[in-house]
Amino acid sequence: MYKVLLVDDERNILEGIAGIIDWESLQTVLAGTARNGLDAYEQITRDQPDIVISDIKMPGMDGLELVSKVYEDHPQIRFILLSGFGEFDYAKKAMQYGVKHYLLKPCNENKIKEALQELVGELKERERKEQFIKNMKHRLKLALPHVKEQFLKEFVTNKTYGVRDWEYYRKLFNLNFENRKVRLVLFHPEGSFEFEHIFAVKNIAEEILGVPVLSSIVGEYVLILVEDIVEPEELHERIHAVRNAFFEYYKIDITIALSEAGDISDARRLYTETLECLNYRFYLGEGSLITKKDITHLNQTENVAFSFNEEQFYMFVKSGRWEDANREMNEFFANLANLRLDMHITKSYVIQLFVAMIRLCESEQMNGYMAKISMLIEMETLEAMRSFFRETAKEITMSNYKRNKNKQSAIISKVVEIIHEQLGNSELSLTWVANEMIYMNADYLGKLFKKVTGDRFSSYVTKVRIEKAKEVIEQSDDVKIFELAEMFGFKNNPQYFSQVFKKYVGCTPTEYRKHFDTD
Repeated sequence: MYKVLLVDDERNILEGIAGIIDWESLQTVLAGTARNGLDAYEQITRDQPDIVISDIKMPGMDGLELVSKVYEDHPQIRFILLSGFGEFDYAKKAMQYGVKHYLLKPCNENKIKEALQELVGELKERERKEQFIKNMKHRLKLALPHVKEQFLKEFVTNKTYGVRDWEYYRKLFNLNFENRKVRLVLFHPEGSFEFEHIFAVKNIAEEILGVPVLSSIVGEYVLILVEDIVEPEELHERIHAVRNAFFEYYKIDITIALSEAGDISDARRLYTETLECLNYRFYLGEGSLITKKDITHLNQTENVAFSFNEEQFYMFVKSGRWEDANREMNEFFANLANLRLDMHITKSYVIQLFVAMIRLCESEQMNGYMAKISMLIEMETLEAMRSFFRETAKEITMSNYKRNKNKQSAIISKVVEIIHEQLGNSELSLTWVANEMIYMNADYLGKLFKKVTGDRFSSYVTKVRIEKAKEVIEQSDDVKIFELAEMFGFKNNPQYFSQVFKKYVGCTPTEYRKHFDTD
């Protein structure tokens, strides 16, 4: 129902109109009456009626003065003016204040009803428009954050957006950046994460960084545009606080790129700068805050030659020498990290060494390692590649160590067997065994024999011969010295045999026999 205030200084007219009009049928209610303009204005100020039916000619404040004053303070209130005068000047003056209904006294019920019906229709139409605008504003309010996100995404990634587009959206979003700089902050969760984690990063970043100018989600990145109004050190602290808070909740690390300060019109360039910074997490590691100062442009190192003694590394892996292989591998990755070549070039060096390395293992193992090359290619940091490479290198090296050890043990076992079989052979020597029996390089066999047994070949043969000679002396009381010498490869030189025996046992064979017989 619309509230109506009836104003007239003549009681009979006031009561007559109040009584003859079926207010409810017109979707109105008579909210009050007044006998003059001053009293009417007080009620209007207090009760805020929708429609005022007022006489023009009244004491204190006439109807036109009332219209003028109400129009100034409450322009939404509609008026129907009643007058016994037919002069056009009154109607003309009333129209200046939006009054469309000017009824001459005496006016009948139908005229008043028609005027009220028309005003009620106007009020409904006004309400409908106001509600429409209100709904649109509400929808815009709901949609504005999404519009802002989409605009930022398009503005930094779409080359067709220019200064005119920025001006339009600046006005739409009520943003003012005159003589102010901005920075872009790009967040990227590491490892395995869900899309909900992206929203979590965005919410945490908006809360800790303060209300950002604009924010958006671009693929797997969270993009925040902030005003450059705090010191870089404080901004860095806030960014680290975002990383720490997210890690505390989700146990997932974030790598962050921060652009230099620039004009909003340079947002696309600043975004490219942050992407370039983020790419350098390949060298600087996950969980870093990377700025332009932290990176070296690719064209500064693209012509730098990378050298590495891979043959030395392969030899250590193949021979099972893990400590040496690990040292060479660490040097390889350290050199790559220092050069900071293009990421794809760096990966090509790693993969090349990896492929060559896995060829040093058994064929059944090699097939399994070959299948892991795709994992190596997809790794996003050099440290991740180094860790993966190290694990594989250690597996292959230790496998080769065990295989070599077994192989070496088998060779030395064969050599020991030959020694025992050939104790009486005066030609028994390392060179003879290597060339005639094992078919191996004598120097390598000598080193291998010393590595496995702890003795030089000649020393080992002499020890075995003397020990066997002791056994014969202990078991036979009439064996001659020259017989022992011939029996254990000393030919017809019993004197030399006695000297060697005394050196190892501490006494001559004759003395040993006497000592043994006494015992």
